[in-house]
Amino acid sequence: MTQRELFLKNVAQTSDFPLALEIERAEGLYLYGKNGKPYMDLISGIGVSNVGHRHPKVVEAIKNQVDKYLHLMVYGEYVQTPQVQLAAALAETLKASAGERAPLDNVYFTNSGTEAIEGAMKLAKRYTNKPEIISCYNAYHGATQGALSLSGSENFKRNFRPLLPMMRNIRHGNFDDITHITTQTAAVIIEVIAGEAGVRVPDKAYFKALRARCDETGTLLVFDEIQSGFGRTGTFWAFEQFGAYPDILTTAKGMGGGMPIGAFIANHEVMGVFKNNPILGHITTFGGHPVSAAASLATLQVIQSEKLYEYVTPKADLIKSLLVHPIIREVRNQGLMMAVEFENFDVLKPVIDRAIEKGVITDWFLFCDNSMRIAPPLIISDEEIRKACQILLESIDAL
Repeated sequence: MTQRELFLKNVAQTSDFPLALEIERAEGLYLYGKNGKPYMDLISGIGVSNVGHRHPKVVEAIKNQVDKYLHLMVYGEYVQTPQVQLAAALAETLKASAGERAPLDNVYFTNSGTEAIEGAMKLAKRYTNKPEIISCYNAYHGATQGALSLSGSENFKRNFRPLLPMMRNIRHGNFDDITHITTQTAAVIIEVIAGEAGVRVPDKAYFKALRARCDETGTLLVFDEIQSGFGRTGTFWAFEQFGAYPDILTTAKGMGGGMPIGAFIANHEVMGVFKNNPILGHITTFGGHPVSAAASLATLQVIQSEKLYEYVTPKADLIKSLLVHPIIREVRNQGLMMAVEFENFDVLKPVIDRAIEKGVITDWFLFCDNSMRIAPPLIISDEEIRKACQILLESIDAL
């Protein structure tokens, strides 16, 4: 049997139409197929490869750590240098924007974004002793049962019910809905930029009002930066652009430089409730795996030392200036987190398919299937942007 046949036979499928591209290697912006055909990855493996595929410094960090040790012990028992250094570096990124608030300086490492959300949900309930959690319509926070309970799409939830009780949805960016937050609300868990809704960017005053309401009701404000963090929007964290500081921050995807890792981050007081009643209030075996932690630290250092976030806005502006076509309705973005809107999915899907045939990979959004996802590695060059956009326009013209 061919590799493709074995893939379809033995690897669990989640749709009847997987892309089934057979990739042999990857480097920088490019994936290379079976016969060496290059594909420009304009979605970074869905927001993961912010520093590009196989960044030399990330690969070097992985190799160096492999020569020292792999898994040693379940989470939180041994002092492991990659975890310690990464936690300190993450805390440093969050210090300056804290203002008068206690800085987020206590990091709990997970294996993924959905696990970071699960941990944040438990932490908020345990700290506040309140039952309700609020999230947004058309939000995506993961696929495990707790994270799925937060989802704002009944289509994704209905066949998995019963899910967690006391979950409520509000409209992202809507000031009127802030009043739904009450003294019974443990947490508001919200994407700073609504990703799977098709890159919806709220008014800057919205998060200040949201922060004030959470303070008023004793509610923890949890920012989901799983897609928007690690330089994607033009600052290291997207929330830095909106003037509000969270009580808990979740991150993953671009955090690992291609390796699996996530985290939820709080201050010592909040995170400290996991220590008692019960002891070991949250447990993971592989969270913060030393190889993933080493890769993540290298990723963070590359983004900071090369100031990749400083080039995000001009690169996004170049893409917007080039993707002009009568059937493109709108281009929404916050930095290199972008959505190109078409009339409907029936128009968009052939464009995506033709672009892939021509060597450019894009995608759509879970809750906005008339918009094309563009989120390239932050290292993409202006020349590569021009080439990719030309192929996308050619793919549109072929309709």
